Amino acid sequence: MEVALAKILIVDDDIHISNLIRRFLTQKQYLVESASDGKTATEIFNRFRPDLVILDINLPDTLGYNLCQEMQNQNDVFILMLTSRTDVEDKKKGFLIGADDYLTKPFDLEELEFRVQAILRRKRIINSTDINILQFGSLIINPETRQIIFNNEEIIFTSLEFDLLYFLASNQGKVFRRKDLVNNVWKNNPMGDNRVVDVHIGQIRRRIDSDPNKPPYISTVRGVGYKFDFIDSTKKN
Repeated sequence: MEVALAKILIVDDDIHISNLIRRFLTQKQYLVESASDGKTATEIFNRFRPDLVILDINLPDTLGYNLCQEMQNQNDVFILMLTSRTDVEDKKKGFLIGADDYLTKPFDLEELEFRVQAILRRKRIINSTDINILQFGSLIINPETRQIIFNNEEIIFTSLEFDLLYFLASNQGKVFRRKDLVNNVWKNNPMGDNRVVDVHIGQIRRRIDSDPNKPPYISTVRGVGYKFDFIDSTKKN
């Protein structure tokens, strides 16, 4: 049986870096295409349908942040931001708009491969012959189609946000420390840390915990971490 190769799109206006990454990842048995601007990247993205986009922030016709959002709005493609910016706020902005990881230039190709493997491994976290659709009131989580339905509407989540929510919901009532979430969801990805966990929890809450009149799905356990704790408000005591 032939195994499908992961498809990676490189978007960087530095041709030297783009070609270097393309040759390296091709040797590692990935299917790779590249673009040097946002317009070309969008055209290739729609045709190529990559599993992962390695995306530079500074492009000649747009910002990588904008392109990241556009791509995430279409599907849950993985995004690895590649940039010379080292400011924490820049990284935070990238994670808030849907990036899965962040690599700063200059970088080592072996580290790039490690991060690519760690990101792509997430799509296999919930692949199983024993798949259960989770439902908590108006919230439905389907791990097979990776869809989240809330109040009868599909809510778009990034791949990492989906994995984080699914993990918490699959362990309803159990409290997880931030480091436990890193170990279980981020796996070996070094960019998973306490601060990044908080950012992604905040993003999930904005989508499903926006009603102040209802108990939140994800609760903060002060001094410890987080837990998914659904309370059916339709049931009377």
